[in-house]
Amino acid sequence: MSSQSTLSKKSAVAEPDVKRKRMTVPNFMARKGGEPLVCLTAYTAHVANLLDKRCDLLLVGDSLGMVIHGMPNTLGVTLEHMIMHGQGVMRGAEKSLVVVDMPFGSFEESPEIAFRNASRVIKETGCAAIKLEGGAEMAPTIRHLTRRGIPVMAHIGLMPQNMNVMGGFKVAGRDERDWQQIIQDAREVEKAGAFSVVVEGVTEPLAEKITDSIAIPTIGIGASVKCDGQILVFEDMVGLFPRVPTFVKRYGNMQEMIEGAADTYAEEVKARRFPGEDHVYTLNKKDG
Repeated sequence: MSSQSTLSKKSAVAEPDVKRKRMTVPNFMARKGGEPLVCLTAYTAHVANLLDKRCDLLLVGDSLGMVIHGMPNTLGVTLEHMIMHGQGVMRGAEKSLVVVDMPFGSFEESPEIAFRNASRVIKETGCAAIKLEGGAEMAPTIRHLTRRGIPVMAHIGLMPQNMNVMGGFKVAGRDERDWQQIIQDAREVEKAGAFSVVVEGVTEPLAEKITDSIAIPTIGIGASVKCDGQILVFEDMVGLFPRVPTFVKRYGNMQEMIEGAADTYAEEVKARRFPGEDHVYTLNKKDG
């Protein structure tokens, strides 16, 4: 039986195990090659609370710039954005490992500046780890952080913060001649001390090679089931964001539900059917 769930006697559906302890970085690493790791993004306390019992890791991703704040990409996200949303997620999550993204411009300049900003994120949110984009070129920074007590999740392959250099969001590894550099990126971030690595937007054969090449968990997003775990943007998964990347499977359509509820509300308000008797306050009854 899975350590992450119990089986309901009334049905064959696995239910979340509410008794499990908070996921730690060492326990997360120990799942390499074992039961796949379930990861989703979360940006608010309420969503974090709903997902917490069902996930091993919740990522406060810089994708919040696009999904929550309507930005055209992730480049406008600030450290303050990440800290505010990280604090919210930590209020809602009790079991999952919470990781907060380092936004563009907060870690690239030097390992020292990266430590200053990453330590601020850890202190002000209480999260367990940070994530930063970059392969071999970021290995010195990852090493600097991990040696000073900050767990780091790396991110290779398609890196949204590099969209201006790459000319947009482009799949990595379609040409086998590019594979060696991406595999080397994975090896370098592992050697530098990263406890896990997000592998985004790569072909399935390359994802398999990366996963087989390193001893830390690979978390795929658009990288096939060959990875040690998967992550999706929550809003993509439940149909709350209009753009649907190829790698996203929608498990619900909350957009239709919200629009339907808003339509009904508007109709009832205009027809003066809401609020009804059950939704208004009455005077206290007088004695006698």
